[in-house]
Amino acid sequence: MAKLKLGPIEDEKPVKLTIELTASVHRDLLAYARAHAAETGLHAPLPPERLIVPMIAHFMAGDRSFKRRKDPHP
Repeated sequence: MAKLKLGPIEDEKPVKLTIELTASVHRDLLAYARAHAAETGLHAPLPPERLIVPMIAHFMAGDRSFKRRKDPHP
């Protein structure tokens, strides 16, 4: 089975943000949390709010267009 794109999650000081998810996205996030826990050896899945930030960060890090706009002079 292929590895998940999200590896271990670092603990960092959070900034509060409120979002609304569709029910289907929430179900998928819970399923992802279970898979992530199994793959990384956690005893229990992380709560969804702990997964969202690394997922967004990973998404933005992989967006080449965003990287060029963020740092136009590498």
